[in-house]
Amino acid sequence: MPSERKNLMLTDPASPSRLDYKWKALIAVAIGTFMSTLDSSIVNLAMPTLGHEFGVEITTVEWVAMAYMLALAGLLISMGRLSDMVGHKRVYNVGFAIFTLGSLLCALAQGIHALILFRVVQGAGAAMLASNGAAILTAAFPRSERGKAMGLNGTIVGAGLTVGPSLGGLLIHAFGWRSIFTINIPIGVIGILLASRLLRPDSPVANNERFDLPGALALLSSLTALLLALSRGEAWGWSSTPTVGLFALSLASLILFIRIEMRVPHPTMDLSLFRNRLFSAASSSAVISYMAIATVTFVMPFYLQHVRGYTTAQMGLMLTVVPLTMVVVSPISGWISDRIGSRILSSAGMASVAVALFLLRGLHPESTPAEITVRLILVGLGNGLFTSPNSSAIMGAVPPQRLGVASGMISTVRTVGMVMGIALAGAVIALRSGQLIDAGIAPDDTFGVALKSAFLVAGGIATAGIIPSLVRGREARRAPR
Repeated sequence: MPSERKNLMLTDPASPSRLDYKWKALIAVAIGTFMSTLDSSIVNLAMPTLGHEFGVEITTVEWVAMAYMLALAGLLISMGRLSDMVGHKRVYNVGFAIFTLGSLLCALAQGIHALILFRVVQGAGAAMLASNGAAILTAAFPRSERGKAMGLNGTIVGAGLTVGPSLGGLLIHAFGWRSIFTINIPIGVIGILLASRLLRPDSPVANNERFDLPGALALLSSLTALLLALSRGEAWGWSSTPTVGLFALSLASLILFIRIEMRVPHPTMDLSLFRNRLFSAASSSAVISYMAIATVTFVMPFYLQHVRGYTTAQMGLMLTVVPLTMVVVSPISGWISDRIGSRILSSAGMASVAVALFLLRGLHPESTPAEITVRLILVGLGNGLFTSPNSSAIMGAVPPQRLGVASGMISTVRTVGMVMGIALAGAVIALRSGQLIDAGIAPDDTFGVALKSAFLVAGGIATAGIIPSLVRGREARRAPR
C-alpha cells in the first residue's frame, strides 16, 4: 500500500508532490533558457569589437554568430530524439556542461578561427538545452497547465532578449569582449547544480530503440546547407554557384532524409507526426510567425539608425519594447490557452503582427517616438499572444515518447523562420533599391522606400499565417483542474 501511494504521487499531476516539482523544473529550465537567449543577444553586440581585435573583415567575424546558429539548428531535432531515448534530464545536464565548456573555450580563444570553432561547441550544447526545455516542462506540468508553462518559459526568453543588449554593452565596455563568454561560466555551473538537484531522473520512454545516425546526419546536412544559403545568399548572389549549390545540397539531403526515415524502424523524426493537422499547422504557422518577427528585428535598426539618426543606445532602448511586451503577455496568453485552446490566441497573435507590420510601413523620418513605440508594442503583443499557445499546441499533439522531438521542432522552426525572414527582407530591400535607382531616383532617397517594401511583404506573409492558425485541428481535452 505505501509503495502504491508513492507511485501515485509520482505520476498523478494533481498530487502535492507533482505540484511542487513543476516549479522546480521551471527553475531548472529557466536558467538554461535565459543563459542561451542571453548569449545569442550579447554576441551580436561584440561583432565590431571582434573585427578590430583580430584584424579581420566583417565577412569573417559574421561566422562567430553563423557557426553557433548552424550547429544549434542542425542538431535540435536529433538531440530531442536522443533525449527521448536516454532521458531528458541526462541530455539537458550534458548540454549545460558542453555549453559552459564552450563558453570557457571562447573566452580563452586566441584567434578568430579558434573562436568560431568553439562557438560550434557552444551551439551543440545549446541544442541539447533547447531541445529539452519544453519537453521537461510538458512532463512536469499537468496537461491543464501546459500553456501556462510555455508562457512562463516565454517570459524568460523575453527577459534574456531584454537584458542581453544592455548587459552586453556594459560588459564589453568595462571588461572587454571575453567577458560576454566568461559570464556564462558561473551561470552554467549554477544551472548544472540546480538541474542535477531539482530535476527528477526520468525514465526514457524510447530506451529500447536505436538512434538513427544516418537520418540525423542527413537532417544536419539539409538544415545546415539551407540556413547557410539563406544567410549568405544576398552577399554571394542568389544565382551564384555557392548559393545554388547549397540549395541543391539541402534539397538532396532532405530527400535522402525522408527516404531514410520511411525505411528505418526507429527514425530521428517520425514523419507520421505531420499527419496530425494540429502538429503540422502549428509548426507551419510558427515558421511564418518567426519570418514576420525577424523582419522587424532586421529592418527596424536600419530605420532607427539611418532614417531617424538614433544612437546605438537610443536604438537599443527603443527595440527593448518588443521583448518587454512579450514578458508581460506570454504568461497571460499561455494561461488563457489552457482554458480556450490555441486557435483563437494564435490567430489573434498573427493578426496583431500583420497589423503592426502594415503600420510600420507608414513610418517616415518625422514619426514620433510614441508612434514607433505603439507599433513595436503591437509586434510584442502579437508575438506574446501567438508563441505560448502555439508551442503548447505542438507539445500536446505528440505522444510522450516524442516530447524531445517536439521540443526540438519548436526551436528548429523558430531558427529556420527567422533566417528565412531576414533573407527575404534583405532580398526585398536590395531588389526594391535597385529598381528605384534604375528609375532615376537618388540612392539616398531609395532606402526608406525599400524598407517600407520589406514591411509590406512581411505583413502579407503574417496575414497568410493566420490561415494555418485557424484551420488547425482540435486539441486534446484538458485534464480537470
